[in-house]
Amino acid sequence: MTRTFGKDLTVGSIPRTLIRFAVPIFLGNLLSSGYAIINTIWVGQLLGGNAVAAVAVSFPVFLLMIALCAGATTATSVLVAQNYGARRDGEIQRVVDTSWTLAILLTVVITAAGLLGAGWLIDLMGTPPAVRPMAIGYLRLSFAGFASLYTSFLGMSTLRAIGNTRLPLLFVVLGTTLNAILDPLLILGLGPFPRMGLNGAATASLVSGAIAAATGFVYTMWKYRHSPIYPRRLALDPGLVRRIAGIGFPSFVQQSLFSFAMAVITSLVNRFGPDATASFGITGRIDTLVALPAMAVLTSVSTVTAQNLGAGKPERIPQVFRWGLVINTPVIALVSLVCFLAPGFVMRLFVHDPAIVAIGVGYFRYVGWGYVFLILPYVSNGVIIGSGKTAVTMMISFVSLCIVRLPLATWLSHTSLRLEGVWLAILIGFPINAALGYAYYLSGKWKRTAVLAQAGGGAKPGDGDDGGGSLMVG
Repeated sequence: MTRTFGKDLTVGSIPRTLIRFAVPIFLGNLLSSGYAIINTIWVGQLLGGNAVAAVAVSFPVFLLMIALCAGATTATSVLVAQNYGARRDGEIQRVVDTSWTLAILLTVVITAAGLLGAGWLIDLMGTPPAVRPMAIGYLRLSFAGFASLYTSFLGMSTLRAIGNTRLPLLFVVLGTTLNAILDPLLILGLGPFPRMGLNGAATASLVSGAIAAATGFVYTMWKYRHSPIYPRRLALDPGLVRRIAGIGFPSFVQQSLFSFAMAVITSLVNRFGPDATASFGITGRIDTLVALPAMAVLTSVSTVTAQNLGAGKPERIPQVFRWGLVINTPVIALVSLVCFLAPGFVMRLFVHDPAIVAIGVGYFRYVGWGYVFLILPYVSNGVIIGSGKTAVTMMISFVSLCIVRLPLATWLSHTSLRLEGVWLAILIGFPINAALGYAYYLSGKWKRTAVLAQAGGGAKPGDGDDGGGSLMVG
């Protein structure tokens, strides 16, 4: 029976489905990252190194906000996708109602806590005194935009779960375009706009994000007003709250580990002065760009996996895995090659300060070629996520970050390698993460969800160990 809403990903050509699903996600993620990238470019070109450093110091906290958004909304995505594949529209409605109610509660609590605690968070990372005032103001404005950030995540994850990746792209285009226009106007105070400096960059992101989120919400709710992804009422179904928490919490912890690791490494880098901090802030933005194609494939693989497992078709998943690798390899390999062979060119896109550029070049001499290790884990993690086992991806991130990368970075930064020791530790973490994810995929344990569903063992889509997942790979 043909679905009256969304797109069924359990039939048809797997490579065609993955590509058609992944391309809009990639473009959307690219433009969404444009918020941060555009800010960094304008800040670096117009305000100088200290302003770039202030953005860099705030970045790990912003990643923590993303971790919370991604954890809770990935839980929604997995539950909706599996129930969509199983054709359980009533369950989809319950998930959507509960998810939007949780969204309201979380945005109120996190926004208030962030506005009050911004100064404490900045001090916690050992921020240089010259950077501190700007960093606090920038971070507070970032927290003010948390509601629109969470709303965007929830709306996009729900649409993607039912196979729609084009609509989220349209609203990301709107937000990024507004952000690009507002940035110079508010930073420099052009025309009737006030001169706000670094706070102007944060305000531009805040305003453009809010407009895009509101427009996207209103249009999506109108378009799908007769479907179960339209929220009908405020509700906190206890059973669903537990399932969302069981799915979302491991994902949140996983991405929080990434944010924690970024904060620790930033504090190590801070010891080498503002130029090092500014350079690391720029390389962090580039890292995000490099991962975007792989993140799109991960989301595509996880959604296709979730729908097929919900529909009782686990035999399609090995093909999903193989085609995910085929799609990922040429793109990531090319980006890795550019960053390794032309690091100076890449750095000068963001800043012209020779000292900052030189540090960034050193970073990419170590890390640039290591990006090829992102090809495998973003596919294997996609399968694991779609099968509903984020406790696994959480533990993989814990090992690669907390057992390998952070201790190595701390030790090596105190040796004669100094800052280069930090870069070497980051590089070593990549293959460790890839090997662990692939080993779990080969074990076949991710199939348990599908086996239980087919055996009639009472398992519902989303039941099992955990679920959800992360768009960040440590």
